[in-house]
Amino acid sequence: MCGIAGCYQQHDGLVLTETMSERIAHRGPDATGVHRVEDGRINAYLAHRRLSIIDLSGAADQPLSKQGLTISYNGELYNYKELRAELAASGSTFVTSSDTEVVLEAWRRWGPAALPRFRGMYAFAMLDEQSGSLYLARDPLGIKPLYFLRRHGGVIFASELKALVSAVGPELRTDPGALIASMLYYWLPEQRCAIEGVEKLPAGSWAEFRPDGTSRHETYWRVADVAAEAAAGPPADLRQVIEESVAAHLVADVPVSTFLSGGLDSSLVTVLAKRSDPNIDAYTITFRAQDQKLEAMPDDAIYARKVAAQFGVDLHEIEIAPDVVELLPRIVDILDEPIGDPAAINTLLMCDAARDAGVKVLLSGMGADELFGGYRKHLACVMGARYQQLPGLVRNGMIGPAVRRLPVTANGRGLRYARWAKRFLTFADLPEEAAFRRSYTMYDADELAGLLNPDLEPYVGKLLAEHSDLYHDTTLDDHVSRMCLADSRMFLPGLNLAYTDRSSMAASTEVRTPFVDPEVFRAAFSIPGKDKIQGRQGKVALKRAAEAWLPKEIIYRPKASFSAPLRAWVRNDLRELVDDVLLNGELVGSGFLQRQAVARLVEDERAGRQDYSKQIWQLLTLETWCRNLKEQGVST
Repeated sequence: MCGIAGCYQQHDGLVLTETMSERIAHRGPDATGVHRVEDGRINAYLAHRRLSIIDLSGAADQPLSKQGLTISYNGELYNYKELRAELAASGSTFVTSSDTEVVLEAWRRWGPAALPRFRGMYAFAMLDEQSGSLYLARDPLGIKPLYFLRRHGGVIFASELKALVSAVGPELRTDPGALIASMLYYWLPEQRCAIEGVEKLPAGSWAEFRPDGTSRHETYWRVADVAAEAAAGPPADLRQVIEESVAAHLVADVPVSTFLSGGLDSSLVTVLAKRSDPNIDAYTITFRAQDQKLEAMPDDAIYARKVAAQFGVDLHEIEIAPDVVELLPRIVDILDEPIGDPAAINTLLMCDAARDAGVKVLLSGMGADELFGGYRKHLACVMGARYQQLPGLVRNGMIGPAVRRLPVTANGRGLRYARWAKRFLTFADLPEEAAFRRSYTMYDADELAGLLNPDLEPYVGKLLAEHSDLYHDTTLDDHVSRMCLADSRMFLPGLNLAYTDRSSMAASTEVRTPFVDPEVFRAAFSIPGKDKIQGRQGKVALKRAAEAWLPKEIIYRPKASFSAPLRAWVRNDLRELVDDVLLNGELVGSGFLQRQAVARLVEDERAGRQDYSKQIWQLLTLETWCRNLKEQGVST
């Protein structure tokens, strides 16, 4: 895993490329290089920061140039040995043992048609000196990021947005629609970028930039089409597909560890990895007792210890008790865009600890919830459809008023079921798409508009329309599958994959996600929704598959979220910061946010009337992000 950056057809390309490479040095501390071509027809610079995982020799350092092709590659190709054998049988020669050279030679042989053959996570730039074209490509499910900016008839690109900002910050300005989107979702959809003009290369696509200033963009893997094809076929053998995926994700020339929360997904990945590699160890997190109490958090470490003990896995425990005031600006900078999920802190601290122990690669159970219907929102939306069948008098005259009167805390203890019940009522009566959106977003349309300058209200309607269009862009015929597909296109790449990439790479570690894999994706959508959610049980098909390897105590334990003690932080550690930085900050001072509306959020949270800790944390991170960008010359 690495960092890439570069410039194409830019008169100041070398300086910009070196600046960007330096800004993302954390992504690859093992080697660095810049390839330059200045021949009068093309002016190209490709930079690379290497975290060496496969073929640790200097011969595999990048950018890798060979017979007119140069690649700067961020990723891992899990089937590179099979592809190498196929290419060698057809006459290709190799000078390294790296997967990077396999990507280069596959491109030479097949061009963009090579991309559907790759099983892995990647984003890369390929310079073809014969044609003069620069190609950018990204993996099917958007695991690895790639940002680019069209500039002066060419393009500049990098693995992280902060690299572009470091190079051309004064030329840039923030996108108000994207900032509002971050408030709605607490992350940014892949279709939007926080900086105007900067684009994210869409997952499953490639782009060509030519010397004459023209370009083209093509999609080689479209999730909606693949899901529909899978749904029309026979159900896959989940056990075989998942076991093969975990084994494939272990390919490395360095030791591999896992994240182990004690939940189904991470336990499944850990146990299957252990079957393939007896030396696998694992990392888990714990929290301070007082934070768990206010958050009403289950003690997941108990289950992680049980799994580790039963299967002989060496378990390293990390207590999450950071100085969150000190950590806030660091995590905001790391996350690159305004992402307001504190779970990123857990990932960062675990990766820090793993790296301190010499670990470079960790496997994660991420993605299973999105693909197999494992989130509470999936079950809640199915239950909401049932709830709508109750008489209106019962819903509106009895249940609604009773739930709204419930406090969310009592005697210093969080009331988890009260929070869930209040949340449920915000979407239980809505149509399918609107209910799904409201089940995981921060506000309804009126609440969001009420926080903003009235001139910004039109952005809210546009955001809701974008969600509706994407949700309905499918031919899938069941409720659960439609929700899972929407999550795989928005929630998974926009939040979970994004914060995992940034947090892990900040610690110079690589996180691999065996569930976020094209073969597992196909298998997941070959299973109808009725086999994913049954009664009050989610992720049923995956749980049944897991019975081959895990004890039922782990498989059927209550769902626990990978989160942080946010309420304790907002009410205690961050109290002064909320008052000084948020309520008296740039967003309020500029009129972007309405002071009284933000103050009401804070007052209701502190009084225990409502649970607004997530909203307050997101606004605080957004304020910090905007200040950071302003300091780097970006206009607002």
